Formats: sequence, C-alpha cells, structure tokens
Amino acid sequence: MTTYRDRTEAGRDLAERLTDLADRPDVVVLALVRGGVPVARVIADRLHAPLDVLVVRKLGVPWAPEVAFGALGPGGVQVLNDMVAGRISENDRAQVRRREQAELDRREQRYRAGRPPLDLTGRTALIVDDGLATGATARAAVQVARQLGAARVVVAVPVGSPPAYELLAATADTVVSSQLPSDFAAVGAYYDDFHEVSDDEVTHALTANA
Repeated sequence: MTTYRDRTEAGRDLAERLTDLADRPDVVVLALVRGGVPVARVIADRLHAPLDVLVVRKLGVPWAPEVAFGALGPGGVQVLNDMVAGRISENDRAQVRRREQAELDRREQRYRAGRPPLDLTGRTALIVDDGLATGATARAAVQVARQLGAARVVVAVPVGSPPAYELLAATADTVVSSQLPSDFAAVGAYYDDFHEVSDDEVTHALTANA
C-alpha cells in the first residue's frame, strides 16, 4: 500500500499516468469539490490544461444517504435514477432536492465568482477527485458532464476501491487510478495528511496561475 504525504503528492503521482492528455486544447480539468481541488491543481499544471470545478450534489435516499436517486449539477442540470427515485415519495424527493440545491448554489457562488458558466461542449472533461469510495458522486459527475456537452469523460483518482472502479468504468469513457487496493477501507487511510479542504483553499487553488 502506498500512502501519500498529502493531496499534492497524490496529484503528482496521478499526473504521470495522464501524460497522453497533456497540451491538448480540448482538455479541461474539473475538480470535484472540495477534496479533489488540490489534486486537480497539480494535474492541470502538469498537463498545461485549464482548471475548473464541477459542483455536483448527490441526491441521497433519505433513509440511506449513500444511495443516490439522482444528482444536481450547474445550470439546472438534474440526473435521476428512475429505478431508485420511483421508490421515494415526491415530497421526500423535493425535500432532498431543495437542501442539495441550496448547497450547490452556495458552492457555485463561492467557487465560480467571476467565472463564466461551465460549458463542456465538445471538450474532454477530466474529472479529478482525491479518492473513490462508493463512486456515487463520481458517477453523478460523469452524467452531469455529459449533459453539459462533454464529448469524452475521463475520471482520475489517486486511489479507489475496485468495486467502485468497475461501476465507474461502465459510465465514464476512461477511469485512471494510481492504486486499487483489494483491501480498500477508506480514502483517508492512504493519506498522511487528509484534512478537510476549506473554501479558502479551494478559492486559492482555482486562482493560482490563473
């Protein structure tokens, strides 16, 4: 098992596996906030690609929040898993949507200040996070990226669970992970420093070298 000193070191390691995407004008690096931002900052610099954020909010089943019945993205994008959503009352779905929409709006306002709306038409979207546990948020991000017009969606993480990787591989065009330990427990176990990334850190990373 490889343990990273921090998310920056993990980003350096992951960037070495993404060199085929370097210096391509169609590539945009999209960090999942907040933990994916420090990883994505390093990758964007190494690939000479623009960095942006993809704010996605998973719509979790009220009695089992880790199970997603859908997801919300920027610009009013909504993705629903009809098989799961159909088992939840409209009132319960509406309550979850309102709560997650409010948080999405807050993050969009904070992180996208002064940035144009995200348009991925014809682009290769490289979605980056600090790890893959259940993969629910990453799968939602892939669906949102496609609805925003992405021609190709690549997901890259330093570490992930093999089952989540397999599920994601059925949704994304390509999934890249530096390590897929068979005894995967939690993303934080592979980092010496796995502090909660603050809003200020996100803002700083997005404006660095901008």
